[in-house]
Amino acid sequence: MTTISRITADDRPAWDALWQAYITFYESEVPADVSNTTFERILAHKDLHGALARDAAGTPIGLVHWLTHPATWTTGSYCYLEDLFVDPGSRGSGAGRALIDHVKGWAKLYGASKVYWLTADDNATARALYDKVAVSTGFVHYEIEL
Repeated sequence: MTTISRITADDRPAWDALWQAYITFYESEVPADVSNTTFERILAHKDLHGALARDAAGTPIGLVHWLTHPATWTTGSYCYLEDLFVDPGSRGSGAGRALIDHVKGWAKLYGASKVYWLTADDNATARALYDKVAVSTGFVHYEIEL
C-alpha cells in the first residue's frame, strides 16, 4: 500500500536520492544551491509544495512538487504539477497515481481550477498513466532560457 505525506526536514536524505534520480532520468543537472533552495521552499510550504510516496515498509519511493499561479482563463488559479518521479523499481505500484491524486486533492481544497503538467514526448511509461488520469491537450511546449 502506498502512502503519501508532506515532505519534512527529516526527509532530506530520501528526497535527495529521489531528486537526483529524477534529474538523472531527464539527463540533466541542477546545481547544489538550486537543490538546497528548492528543498527549503518545499519546507516553507508557501510557494512550492512537495510530498513523498512511501511503500508498505515506509520506504520513500516517489516524489511530487507543485505550485499554483493566477490564470487569465479563470477567476481562480491553476495548479502546476512541476515534478513527478517514482523509483523505477516501484513503477506500476500505484505510487504515481497516488501522487497525482494527492496533488489533485490539494488543488481542490486550495480552489484551483485545474491541475496540469508537462512530460517528455517519449516518456511512454509515464504517459501510459497520464492518459488514464488526465486529458492530453495536444499543446506543444516552448521555452526561452534567460
